[in-house]
Order: sequence, then C-alpha cells, then structure tokens
Amino acid sequence: MPTQTPERGSLLQLVIESLREILEQVGLLAPAKIDGSTSLIGQQAVLNSLALVTLLVELEQKIEEAYEVVLTIADDRAMSQKHSPFRTVDSLTAYIENLIAEERVDG
Repeated sequence: MPTQTPERGSLLQLVIESLREILEQVGLLAPAKIDGSTSLIGQQAVLNSLALVTLLVELEQKIEEAYEVVLTIADDRAMSQKHSPFRTVDSLTAYIENLIAEERVDG
C-alpha cells in the first residue's frame, strides 16, 4: 500500500475533472468556469441529486485507483455534519482529503 497522500491541488483537480465528466455524461450544462467555489448542491448548484451520487461514486473509484484507498464519501458522517461537505468543490475536496488522511492513519 503506498503511503503517498495526495496533495490538495491534485485532489482538487481530480474533483473538477470528475465533475466535468459527470456533467457531460448526464447531459447537464457545465459552467464556463469550474473552480473550488462551484456549488454542487443548493442554490446555483450545477448538479441534480442523481448527478451528485454519480459524481461521488466516480470519485470513490478514481481515488481507489490512484491512491489505493477505499473510501465511502456519502455516509452517515457526511450527512450528519452541520455544513454539508457536498456544498462546493472546495468543501468536497477538503472532506475527501480528511477521509484519506484518516484512512492512512487507521489503515
């Protein structure tokens, strides 16, 4: 198992690339600019609920392939947080970064 922990920038890029792929795949219009402040849910959201689930599954698979870490992004812990980790690209990236760090410590 590699001990490599992804850098924030590479994780952010992975989330953005996956988001673009999912938007295209489900036929939703992608904004001209996708960055950390792009809203995933709520007002101004670029995703519907099905597309969000698809994005999370895609990210779980890509993270397992790239970093050999098995994550469940959408779990009770994520759903019970005061502020959803799925609000923006940045909040999702930060949440994934924390999950990977915990997995590295525990695993």
